[in-house]
Amino acid sequence: MTTPAATLLVELVTEELPPKALQSIGIAFADRLYHTLAELGFVVDDPSTRPGSQQPWDWFATPRRLAVSVRNVAGRSPDTPFRQKILPVTVAYDAQGRATPALAKKLAALGLAADAPLVRASDGKTEALFHDGIKAGIDLASALQDALAAAIGKLPIPKVMSYAGPGQYFNDQKFVRPAHGLVALHGATIVPVTALGLAAGRTTRGHRFLAHRPIDIAAADAYAPTLEAEGKVVPSFAARRAAIVVALEAAAGAATPVMPDALLDEVTALVEWPVVYAGSFDAAFLIVPQECLILTMQLNQRYFALADDAGRLVDRFLVVSNLATTDPAAIVAGNERVLRARLADARFFFDQDRKLRLEARLPKLETIVYHNKLGSLAQRVARVRRLAAVVAPLLGADAAQVDRAALLAKADLVTDMVGEFPELQGLMGRYYATHDGETAEVAAAIEEHYWPKAAGGDLPRGTVAQAVALADKLEAMVGLFGIGQRPTGDKDPFGLRRAALGALRIMVERGHAVSLTTLLHVAIATFDGTPGFDADPAPLSDFLYERLRGYLRDQGYSALQVAAVLDTHPDTIADLPARLAAVQSFTALPEAAALAAANKRIVNILRKSGIDAAPAVDRSRLEAGAEHDLFMVFQRLAPQVENDYDRGDYAAALHALAGAKPAVDRYFDEVMVMADDPALRANRLALLHGVAHTMNRVADIGKLAQ
Repeated sequence: MTTPAATLLVELVTEELPPKALQSIGIAFADRLYHTLAELGFVVDDPSTRPGSQQPWDWFATPRRLAVSVRNVAGRSPDTPFRQKILPVTVAYDAQGRATPALAKKLAALGLAADAPLVRASDGKTEALFHDGIKAGIDLASALQDALAAAIGKLPIPKVMSYAGPGQYFNDQKFVRPAHGLVALHGATIVPVTALGLAAGRTTRGHRFLAHRPIDIAAADAYAPTLEAEGKVVPSFAARRAAIVVALEAAAGAATPVMPDALLDEVTALVEWPVVYAGSFDAAFLIVPQECLILTMQLNQRYFALADDAGRLVDRFLVVSNLATTDPAAIVAGNERVLRARLADARFFFDQDRKLRLEARLPKLETIVYHNKLGSLAQRVARVRRLAAVVAPLLGADAAQVDRAALLAKADLVTDMVGEFPELQGLMGRYYATHDGETAEVAAAIEEHYWPKAAGGDLPRGTVAQAVALADKLEAMVGLFGIGQRPTGDKDPFGLRRAALGALRIMVERGHAVSLTTLLHVAIATFDGTPGFDADPAPLSDFLYERLRGYLRDQGYSALQVAAVLDTHPDTIADLPARLAAVQSFTALPEAAALAAANKRIVNILRKSGIDAAPAVDRSRLEAGAEHDLFMVFQRLAPQVENDYDRGDYAAALHALAGAKPAVDRYFDEVMVMADDPALRANRLALLHGVAHTMNRVADIGKLAQ
């Protein structure tokens, strides 16, 4: 009798799982188990499994469990037809058409009778014999046993523990945390599988404190409702997170909770039955920069800070507890007491740091090793200052302020506050520089020279900050490339991809038409005398252009459009967005495809034979008709394109080329460029040189040809 399709539930009950990894582990466990069963044909094809409809599986993850629920799972996989190759016909039969001993031996080896029906068909190379058969399906228990083992064995676990399984006295199991229960239900029926030394049943565990007895799950579809009603557990990670957001907003009152995604995810992974309580702290602590207070609450205690309508921190906080109670006074008081000590530490660091000016901290940088091949942090600061002195006039920045900001940019790294919270580097430097009486531009540059901190993040706002940021990023890239510390694969321990993208964005988005070649050579020169330093700029140049290519693709331009403006490695990149917009506009013209193809043909001809070209076109050698007409069209067109280019009107320059299409088409229809006469050939190549120069003034439009 065939078991009807039903929902399948699998749950592992464990000890507390690592909160920062819980979401990825939960998704991976469910995804792998579902796809393994789906590939074997156990997931019945119904409307809920089709694209655009409801996802056919749900994943669950709490601090003490991983689970997956898959809808419409069959009790047995379907029988599947197969075709198996036996032998080539020439091997299976002799010249008289009789079966050979080789065929009999092969059939016996495959367990087939000598008179088994065979089919003649091509195997793609020759005619062969095939056997058509039916592979019987397998039962769900067998498939789930293998799928469960595979899902557990390939989880993205940060660290595996060894522990003793049930009834054992030695460490016979390995998992992220010891497992204590296994549930496997197909509908209301237990699926007899095992995992991590556990036999599957229907009994699970509820909340550690709010549920006091084991809980039986009647059927797979009843899993989440039963756990919530009887176990005081919200098993769905997404539902639990959403409930926390709602509770935080309700408890905040007129204030706004500060809810970064990372903190929400971590707190969701720490509780099974979330309850939000509000606490307060002494308003005197608000004298400390609010970024310090917020970070103290988030990193040390997983609390949520509250801000008013103006974004200013208020003297209240929210805590997400795993314990519901009618009288939370003791919980609130305990959290207030802990937070008070944390905030007192932050205030102490802030007060102590302000007793010593940033400039007075500079000698300490000499004792900190930046890299054992690149010297101390003080030596790095000296290199950044030298590079910033060159960058400043290129960006129109005040040279004195750029130098001052570069000098002090790393001084806050030796403060107590940044020592406690490295995430505050730069920001605390701005606060301390302001306290020391530095100019607003210098203080801002100390903070913003680290910007952007992430892809798409804010760029430094003023030219002083931009100059220091550019110098800082170039020094890091050139120095680390020079000692062989280049990013490889997905490994980038020094964040050089982020530094490269930040430097490129500053030049492009802030409109700084500076020479990349100049910047690289000046940066390399700052490392003169460094032992083992390789001064070759080529690898770093390639690295920058690859980052630039990805950045421009992310702006919505096609690979061909990006190649048209970037494959020539333009030395200044500030105008790339304008060039790309012009190229994008050009591609919409009806003449674009033909001109791109013609330009590609011209470039290929010149690449192969350009050395034979004459230095200039000799008009007396031009033949009447197509050749003379092409020359005249580009004599008129070249000054117009050049003028549009000089004005930065790249779209007009490219659109002007459309009028040349008839002359270009006619030329290639009627003229043989590679004529036998060397002088004639050289003159025609010279003409094509001029045509290519005008056509490619804005971009290599030949790259647009498919």
